[in-house]
Amino acid sequence: MTLLLGGAFDPPHNGHVALARKAGEEFGPSLVILVNAAPGHKDVVAGGEERLELARAAFPEYDVDLDPYARTIDLLEARSFEDPLFVVGADEFAHFLETWKRPEDVLELTRLAVAARPGFERAALDGVLARLRHPERVQFFELEPFPISSSDVRARVARGVPIDDLVPPAVAETIWRLGLYR
Repeated sequence: MTLLLGGAFDPPHNGHVALARKAGEEFGPSLVILVNAAPGHKDVVAGGEERLELARAAFPEYDVDLDPYARTIDLLEARSFEDPLFVVGADEFAHFLETWKRPEDVLELTRLAVAARPGFERAALDGVLARLRHPERVQFFELEPFPISSSDVRARVARGVPIDDLVPPAVAETIWRLGLYR
């Protein structure tokens, strides 16, 4: 099995690291981090190569690669992964059918591991499951919430406020060294 965790990682923060670790504990250590070079669903501040360097700093124990495709389905059709399991958060899964390109085809090519935090409205997730052709290809696992966002990190950097409590030390060092988000 190959566990996949994709994202913009603009920048990666402790919540991303916790998600990767918990997914690895739940499903196995063969994790590939995919830094989306040009996400089709959000704007990014740092360039793809800079975010790749940040992700490598955040996830030194994992294989970190640049994903050149804007949408997950394009990546899955272009690359071959052994028994892929794609990790997403509950917030993302709640909008899976509405916001992902060809979501049913995504589920044909990979299973989903959905990180649900305590207190997240399970009815929203069950509603998505009920509308899927292959709900059995979705697995849930619990993840303690991390009230951190990449936009919070960028805002603190822009104000010159320390970010040591939000990101791994190597990420903070890389942000300062590259002069990002100022």
